Amino acid sequence: MTTEAKIQITSSELGTLWSTYISKSARLLIHEFFKNKTIDKEAQNIIAEFITKGENIKTDIVDIFNNEKAVLPIAFSEQDVVMEAPTLFDDIFHIMFLRQMMKLNMGYCSVYSAMSYTKEVQDIFKINNEVANKYYVITTKYLLGKGVLAKPPYVTMPKKVEFIENKSYMSGHNPFSGKRSLNTLEVGFLNEGIEDNIFGMQLMTGFAQVATDNEVRKYFIEGKELAKNIISKLSDILLQSDIQPPSTWAGRATDSTTTPFSDKLMMFITSLLNNTAVGYNALGTSFSMRGDLHSKLALISKDAFDFAKKGSKLMIEHKWMEEPPQMEDRNKLTKSK
Repeated sequence: MTTEAKIQITSSELGTLWSTYISKSARLLIHEFFKNKTIDKEAQNIIAEFITKGENIKTDIVDIFNNEKAVLPIAFSEQDVVMEAPTLFDDIFHIMFLRQMMKLNMGYCSVYSAMSYTKEVQDIFKINNEVANKYYVITTKYLLGKGVLAKPPYVTMPKKVEFIENKSYMSGHNPFSGKRSLNTLEVGFLNEGIEDNIFGMQLMTGFAQVATDNEVRKYFIEGKELAKNIISKLSDILLQSDIQPPSTWAGRATDSTTTPFSDKLMMFITSLLNNTAVGYNALGTSFSMRGDLHSKLALISKDAFDFAKKGSKLMIEHKWMEEPPQMEDRNKLTKSK
C-alpha cells in the first residue's frame, strides 16, 4: 500500500487533529454569524476570506480522519447557531474576536507542529499557522486604523549592553525597599494580560445576556467579574511603575438578549480561552524576574485555573464535553480473555 493511500498518523497527531477539528467547527460557526451581522464592508470581507481558508483546513482534517477510518467528533453544527438572531456584538468586536482567535491559533499550531511526524499532518499545521499569522496581521492593522487598539507603552532605546549584577534584581517582596522598574518583557506580558482580559470581559458580558441555562449564565457573570479583577490587578502593577495601562475599551456587546449561540458552544469557546489563559499566565510568570510579580501572577493563574476547572465540570454535567481518543486499555483487554 502506498504512502498516499495510507497516512498512518500517530496517537499524538490523532489527538491534535481531533482537538483542532472541534475548535475549528466551533469558531467557524461564530465567524459565520459575525460575518452576516457585520455592517462595515472591509470588516465583513476580512471575516469572509478567513472563513474560506478555515473551511479548507477543516476539510483537510476530515480527509485524514476518513483515510484513517477514524470517527469524527460530533463537535458543533448549524444547530448551535441561530443565524436569524440579532447581533450580539458590534463590528469592532467581530474583528477583535477574529484577532484573538488568531493569537490562540498561532500558539496551538506551534505546539501541535512539534508533535507531528507525518507530512500531511505537518502541512495542516503549517498552513493553519500561516493563515493565523496572516489574519492576525490583517486584523491588527484594521483595528489600529480604526484607532481602537491600544499599543504597549514605548520605551527609551538602550544605548549599551547591561548585565544583572545584583540578586536584588529578583527581589520585590519587601514593602520597605524599593522595587526595580519593570523590564520590557514583563511589561509586554502584563500588557497582553490586560488586553486579553478586556476582550474576555466583553465576551462574558455578551454571553451572560443570552445564556439560557441559569448555571451557565452565572458562570459567565463570574467570568466577567474575574476578568475585571485581573485587569485591575495587572493595571496596578503597571501604575506602580508609572506606566499607563491599555485604556481603549472598544468592541462591546449590544443590548440583545436573544440567544444566537447554544450554551454548549459558548461554554466551549470560554473553555478554549480559559485553558489558553492558564498556559499564557504560566509563560508570563516564567519570564518575570521580580519576586513580587511571581506571587501576584501565581495567584492570578490559580484563579484562572479554578475558573477553568469549574467550567469543565459544568460542561461534563451537561454532557457537552467530548472525550478525546483513548489509548487501548491493555489491562482490560487481557482480563477479557
